[in-house]
Amino acid sequence: MATNRTDGEKSTPGAERPGPVRLNEPSPLRGANGIAFGPDGALHVAQFLTGRISAVDTTSGEVGVVVPPGSPVLTPDDIAFTPDGTMYVTDVAPGRVWRRSPNGEIHLVTDALVAPNGITCLGDRLFVNEMRDGGGLFELFPDGGEPVPLTEGLAHGNAMRFGPDGLLYYPHMMTNEVRRIPPEGGEPELVASGMPVPVAVRFDLWGELFVLSCDAAGTITRVDPVTGRTSSFATGIPGLDNAAFDADNRMFVSSFVRGSITELGERGSARTVVPAGLNGPFGTTVDPTGRVYVADHFGLSRVSESGGLDQVDVVGGTLPSPPRNVVATGDVLQLATAGGELHAYDPVRGVSRGRVAGLGELAGMAADPSGRVVLAAPGSGRVLSVDGTDAVRVLAEGMEHPVGVALDDDGRCYVSDDRLGRVLRLDAEPVVVLDGLGVPQGIAVSGGELFVVETGHRRLRRLDPETGRSSIELTDLAVETLPGVDGTGPDGSGRPSPFADLVVSGDGSLLLTANGEGSVLSLRIRAEGTG
Repeated sequence: MATNRTDGEKSTPGAERPGPVRLNEPSPLRGANGIAFGPDGALHVAQFLTGRISAVDTTSGEVGVVVPPGSPVLTPDDIAFTPDGTMYVTDVAPGRVWRRSPNGEIHLVTDALVAPNGITCLGDRLFVNEMRDGGGLFELFPDGGEPVPLTEGLAHGNAMRFGPDGLLYYPHMMTNEVRRIPPEGGEPELVASGMPVPVAVRFDLWGELFVLSCDAAGTITRVDPVTGRTSSFATGIPGLDNAAFDADNRMFVSSFVRGSITELGERGSARTVVPAGLNGPFGTTVDPTGRVYVADHFGLSRVSESGGLDQVDVVGGTLPSPPRNVVATGDVLQLATAGGELHAYDPVRGVSRGRVAGLGELAGMAADPSGRVVLAAPGSGRVLSVDGTDAVRVLAEGMEHPVGVALDDDGRCYVSDDRLGRVLRLDAEPVVVLDGLGVPQGIAVSGGELFVVETGHRRLRRLDPETGRSSIELTDLAVETLPGVDGTGPDGSGRPSPFADLVVSGDGSLLLTANGEGSVLSLRIRAEGTG
């Protein structure tokens, strides 16, 4: 088949096309990591995945952007304020710490640390720890000077805080411990142990110590700093990341899994300030009963009939690894993970079976009626298939950057390459069926026609593979790449690469992962030739 180019092509005239329908509401926050109250009384929220720092009105739930994507801060993870309103931010992936002045200017404090994460202030003094094996805890000097180590050998440090005794309390995530140390350094002292993956240490205004765990149950542990005695309760919020207390001693917690902010009250009461949402989303599928599942990196969600999100499982629960994409084969979900693995996952029992490992970076996936799974592996330039015996076959290799895959009724495989702007069919040799596209990613075959999402132009294109006729079906779709990121591969941050998936639903509509707003869109496609 001859290559079909799209240069300058316009939408075909006709009746107004049906618009997208959201299956869930857009996400006000795209993950929620470190939180701290600023001098204006707003709760500031760092969002590692999207490079944003937002400000939340804890009464109304209104969310505003303080530091937008595209700023020098790539992966903000934790934040702290000094009394004059200066905000300090750890930028974990590139290993930087930033200072944001009250007038909004951003300046580098240091780039000498590895995976800086937990950050806190003691008056005008600044302290940061590293989230890595063998990490250090340092005092930093924003006006100049090398970081001064207080201690080393941390087993993944994270959010920390000074206690009323003047000591600095911090977690060892991988050894389930909390330790403390004087601000001048010295020998660390064990405070408590046995907490599940402690991610944050916080004191309320009365001096009571709380330790948050990033487990599936959302465990919070009260600790007596003198005796080490503990008592725990489950919040039901998976992936707790941080906590902050306001001037009335009300406790607010963030979830990096759900992107939510919740106020926790007495006797287990909870008030939603910012509702749970999707971080990406990155991949989606529909099972034979019509249930829509979404792979969202830190968790696996299901879209409810009411338009909400049900958390199926989370990393730290029984998910084997951060899910990159998902496809249903009967009652089983096939999960492609960020670690380059394929798992068969039972969403009812919450158990999985590892099928294949070592596949490298993965993106789009599809399955045929026999259960064969086809995966795009952009990191290695390959398209792979895995049959029912877990045997791996290379369908194509040496490709530039394959990301989307789709199978037609005859089992022919179509692949999108977002770097070359092409869609190819994998015959004996790959054949270009459409060229000149703007960052094509998700693709799907419906009714013998091929549909592709051009994320670079935020539009959906239709192609008849037999005639080669191509037209623009929908425009202004909520897909995007992050500012400063080309969207066609990892950016060195450790965040998942942007990917807008496209699949066919049981009713013939298309489902699009709208990673520009954190929703799943249903796209009703009119029959060709109508209107």
